[in-house]
Amino acid sequence: MKSAQELFELWRSHPALDPALQKELTAMQHDSAAIDDAFGAALQFGTGGLRGVLGAGTNRMNVHVVRRAAQAVADYLNETSLPKRAAIGYDSRINSERFARETACVLAANGIEANLYPRLEPVPALSYAVRALSCGVGICITASHNPAQYNGFKVYGADGCQLTPSGVSRIAAILENHSYFEAIQTGSFDVLLRAGSIRWIPEAILDAYLNAVLQLRVRHDDLSRLSIVYTPLNGSGRECVERICRALGIRNFTLVSEQAKPDGHFPTCPYPNPEIREAMALGLSYCERLRPDLLIGTDPDCDRCGVAVPDGKGSYRLLTGNEVGMLLLDFICRMRKESGTMPQRPVAVTTIVSTDMADPIAAHYSVELRRTLTGFKFIGEQIGLLESEGHKERFLFGFEESYGYLSGSHVRDKDGVNAVLLLCEMASFYQSRGMTLCDAMDALYETYGYYSCAQESFTFSGASAMRDMTHCMQRLRENPPTEIAALPVTKITDYLAPDTGLPASDVLEFRLHGGCKLTVRPSGTEPKIKVYLSAVGGSEAAADAVNAALAKAAADMMKA
Repeated sequence: MKSAQELFELWRSHPALDPALQKELTAMQHDSAAIDDAFGAALQFGTGGLRGVLGAGTNRMNVHVVRRAAQAVADYLNETSLPKRAAIGYDSRINSERFARETACVLAANGIEANLYPRLEPVPALSYAVRALSCGVGICITASHNPAQYNGFKVYGADGCQLTPSGVSRIAAILENHSYFEAIQTGSFDVLLRAGSIRWIPEAILDAYLNAVLQLRVRHDDLSRLSIVYTPLNGSGRECVERICRALGIRNFTLVSEQAKPDGHFPTCPYPNPEIREAMALGLSYCERLRPDLLIGTDPDCDRCGVAVPDGKGSYRLLTGNEVGMLLLDFICRMRKESGTMPQRPVAVTTIVSTDMADPIAAHYSVELRRTLTGFKFIGEQIGLLESEGHKERFLFGFEESYGYLSGSHVRDKDGVNAVLLLCEMASFYQSRGMTLCDAMDALYETYGYYSCAQESFTFSGASAMRDMTHCMQRLRENPPTEIAALPVTKITDYLAPDTGLPASDVLEFRLHGGCKLTVRPSGTEPKIKVYLSAVGGSEAAADAVNAALAKAAADMMKA
């Protein structure tokens, strides 16, 4: 195995090195720390594909890393019986369009028909195209909601879900046998396009996707009284969201102009994640002037959707992902029941780290609630399972706490455009009853109890980061706490064990007295452990107080 310095010298002197990277390598030639950071490891192909900081080196996202990954995907597809056809999309991030074209060139040069969206489009539109075009794989160039210096390479299977663990493992194994320069087949984009080996995804596919979203309306009320402020956070969501809102008859639609144009530098929003208040700050300033019914934000690849609503006190409240999930679950079930369109044996799906409040709501409507591992692909798999049984109509709704929602089987990933449609319909429904979504959420709390959920992240740094994470999880398994925040531990579930009913996963769940819960999970994309907190109480203040104690206890657990 070559050292970081050896790899640096190999890259710097290689005749095929991308000229754009030469200047960066020259600048770091006397900086051993920079060389070690760029070449001391290779970006790992995991559940989310590749994701990393842009720049030169094996530990960075650049054209050579992308070509190598595309070659591995091509090899993987060519060794299977899957169709030798791929769909490719990209978002607004730096180099996304170039990386998408480079991916298309490698696939096409390996005998795979490469279908590329002619402009940036949301991730769910890519998931739709995979199945609509009968592709063996899909690839989206995106780093989702990461900061501007990141980009990524996300792979989808033939079912439109993010690639299964077995597929991920196989591609990762193939990658190990590939260098960054040799044995990579590629060609001229224009030549391959003229030859028909690369094809533009036709406009009809995007139209069909949007029509599929529109078919998911649960009401057909007049939405012309609804007022919305929308921000795509300089990402890919604008076109599709605007078209959906026009189709819904929404006339009072205001775009956050500073964040309207696709821009991978995210100049007004360094961390373009609608989960955090800072990302929505500009939109909230519009709300102070315009007083809309909804502020909606989608992340750069438009699979996540955040929302703020009037709080009744003159300001706006950002709803959590769990709160939106509960509102939508209740709304969809209520509307389907009232309209007589509730299927027999309906199913909703969420994850093991999402709020336990879903259980009593689902039970109220006689809906089967299934829980999966973290990652929307597992929710997508449940849709596929129902479809294979001939009953995809049983699927009502899927959500995860990290702002991901889906109410149809048209795609197999979270869908920010679908979420916008549902939020608008739901806000209009409550508006007609003199209620905001904040009022509706408070009503659910009064009915089912106050559930307070939060997430704490603990980042590990340095060369030993991954090893330190592993040791931390091992310590919690070998010496689990008997109480957390003075609450007795009543049950421990280790999702690496074979008896959970789910695929083995490095997750520990601690059930606590009083219906509280603490779940520990290493991130699949970065060196951090995520701790999910869940408390329930007779009042908002009581539940929040327990969660604050759980957060302090979680920090202590990470230090021990």
